Amino acid sequence: MATRRSRRDEQVSATREALLDAAERLFAEHGVHTVANRQISLAAGQGNNAAVSYHFGTKTDLVRAVARRHAERIEIGRQRMMAGVDDSTDLREWVACAVRPVTEHLEDLGTPSWYARFMAQVMSDPALRADMNEAFLDASPSLRLLQDGLNRRLPDLPPGVHAERGAMTRHLITQMTAERERSLADNTPTSRASWREAANGLIDVIVALWLAPVTQDD
Repeated sequence: MATRRSRRDEQVSATREALLDAAERLFAEHGVHTVANRQISLAAGQGNNAAVSYHFGTKTDLVRAVARRHAERIEIGRQRMMAGVDDSTDLREWVACAVRPVTEHLEDLGTPSWYARFMAQVMSDPALRADMNEAFLDASPSLRLLQDGLNRRLPDLPPGVHAERGAMTRHLITQMTAERERSLADNTPTSRASWREAANGLIDVIVALWLAPVTQDD
């Protein structure tokens, strides 16, 4: 009985992973709302068109599940980086904690990967973006610590500007990693030779963004 249960659990786990892989790729390539559950099941090698609903529930639940499995891996890298910058007054070190865990994860995924393009599709949808922002904060405790750290480094910025530049930072990381991932998948030229160099470029720009002057209306 225990052996049969173990095999059944392995089959369920394998099916879930196949569905997550298929959904991530299809969502990345075509967008979340244009992909039907039937297409995901077929791409995952599942004859049952209800497989997605059975294993995940709604499409939003499926999107969360795809995002969560990456967030958990990225969180490990971010916690490791942040352990070394807790008392740092160097803004660049804090910005690096936002960028490098993502680019290192994408490098680990190899080519082709779909995670960055999946996130770009998700974050372009207002409803999904709000849901994902909350889900990422829940799955990634270090993000709140990172926000606090950035706030402490720049205490003179008005709260509204902090929020605005935080949104700009997320947008830059999402869109620029998606652009590089797409180029690698298509085997077209990239502006940087490696993910590490791509991270350097992003960090340079994001540091400048946070340090930019704040124009006040007369």
